Amino acid sequence: MPSELDLRIAKATEMLTAPGAPMALTSFKAYGVDLPMVAVAPPALSHYFAYFCAQHGDTEFIVDGDQRLSFKETYAAADRVARALVAHHGVQKGDRVGIAMRNTPSWIILYMGILMAGGCATLLNGWWQGSELAAGIDDVGASLVFADAPRAERLKEAGYAGAAKIVTLDISAPVATTLAPVLGDASALDAVALPEITGDDLATILFTSGSTGQSKGAYSTHRAVVQGTFNYIVQALMMLQLATEDGTVSENRPQHATLLTVPLFHVTGEVPVMLVSFAIGRKIVMMPKWNVVDAMRLIEKEKITNFTGVPLMSFELMTHPDRHKYDLSTLQGLAGGGAPRPVEHVKRIADEFPTAPPALGYGLTETNGIGAGNFSTNYLEKPNSTGLPSKPLVDMAILDDAGKPVPQGERGEVSIRSVALFSGYWNRPDATAECMTSDGYFRTGDIGYFDPDGYLFIVDRKKDIIIRGGENISCQEVEAAIYEHPAIAEACVFGLPDERFGELPGAVVYCHPGTSVSEAELADFLKERIAAFKVPAKIWFEADSLPRLGTEKIDKVSLRTKYRALWQQAAAA
Repeated sequence: MPSELDLRIAKATEMLTAPGAPMALTSFKAYGVDLPMVAVAPPALSHYFAYFCAQHGDTEFIVDGDQRLSFKETYAAADRVARALVAHHGVQKGDRVGIAMRNTPSWIILYMGILMAGGCATLLNGWWQGSELAAGIDDVGASLVFADAPRAERLKEAGYAGAAKIVTLDISAPVATTLAPVLGDASALDAVALPEITGDDLATILFTSGSTGQSKGAYSTHRAVVQGTFNYIVQALMMLQLATEDGTVSENRPQHATLLTVPLFHVTGEVPVMLVSFAIGRKIVMMPKWNVVDAMRLIEKEKITNFTGVPLMSFELMTHPDRHKYDLSTLQGLAGGGAPRPVEHVKRIADEFPTAPPALGYGLTETNGIGAGNFSTNYLEKPNSTGLPSKPLVDMAILDDAGKPVPQGERGEVSIRSVALFSGYWNRPDATAECMTSDGYFRTGDIGYFDPDGYLFIVDRKKDIIIRGGENISCQEVEAAIYEHPAIAEACVFGLPDERFGELPGAVVYCHPGTSVSEAELADFLKERIAAFKVPAKIWFEADSLPRLGTEKIDKVSLRTKYRALWQQAAAA
């Protein structure tokens, strides 16, 4: 039976999206289906930036140490970047322009400028090693890449010799100095014309790791990204409506402020954190690297209201012994995403932070971050659920292998349809076709079911991936890297449970007879080839060949069961 909060959410959402309402819906036809779309949403991100930056003007927008930029200042810098990209770098509509940098104000400005110039913002994973960065750049045919010094050095060490021009930026300097190599001669930029951008134009490429081990570039149009953002905006307005009804909205409420704890190259950092902040006038406070003490200090100093991170971050906040030394009372919510949150943590967060109820979001790169959500008392009632499909745009179904809906309560593949879906995987038509149904559902690879109230429960993973603190790891990719070591004859990689990260990669290997390698030596070998977060936290060595199935494939299920038990026994000792 729907909860009281469910009924209130449904009523408020209907009021906001009804004909003539501020967020009234229209439709967009895709896959032969009329999909709901927010009518007032601008057609492209260039329009989105212009409108909301003008609306919020001198309001503080980005804080990075001593640097503070308003919405107006941020837009002005992005406009200069856009004109310089066209005039000095030859960027044309659809050109892929990469960003390989840690979170900085210049990252956001470059993202905006690339899109305003008509380019496709290509968000390269900043944790990749040089060979991984090179593969991503070449895979999508990027013509230009802006990199900070560490990532540029990784590319250099990997011997990158592709077609992309790599421009190294000093992100330790003030924004104006950082962007100087982008702007070049800025004297005549005002006369440079920018292209008109439509909803059908290419906007972004984000990379996702699938079970094959090869990162794929998921590309989206401006319409998809804008509409995904507006789905979050509708939900924010819905929550404001509920707070107004409850009399908890103060006329003198402080500016919304969020701590940027997740990388901007992830869809969570890009859409619900960064892009939504434009619309709601929210301040973004950056931290160079996650550190729970720094986070608490910044929450107090900058009066942070919204916290979004992988579940391990809220876990560290609530368990840190010095937490009570900091004033965290401005927090209004602790949102998590990218990985499951242990059930026992949900109630604990509610107890430890009574004014900041826990929330959980479920979305993917391919869905531009929207999918399902659970929060407040609903989350406490169903702490192992990812919540209800996110209205007004998300249509979710549980499908069998043939693409047909299964009966309510039965397990199947979680599948999502909306106007915000990506357009496909770059140069991977087969992979795109494999994950899409003929009527427009994206097959997520997650196995789940709906309860009688329509809540989604995810119980398994169809894809052979590990989710470590919100970062997807392909077991096949790690296995391939292990096999590069001359001593390794057989390898099997799987997820190990971890309270902090949710999962960690683990491996079992068998060496060629007469050869040997230590766990530390193999780990060091892997660190040179794959990103550090992909390196197994524990490697076991078998004296005999790994067990096989009748198909002669390695029996991963039995190995995973055996070594997970050993891992948990060691943790409990």
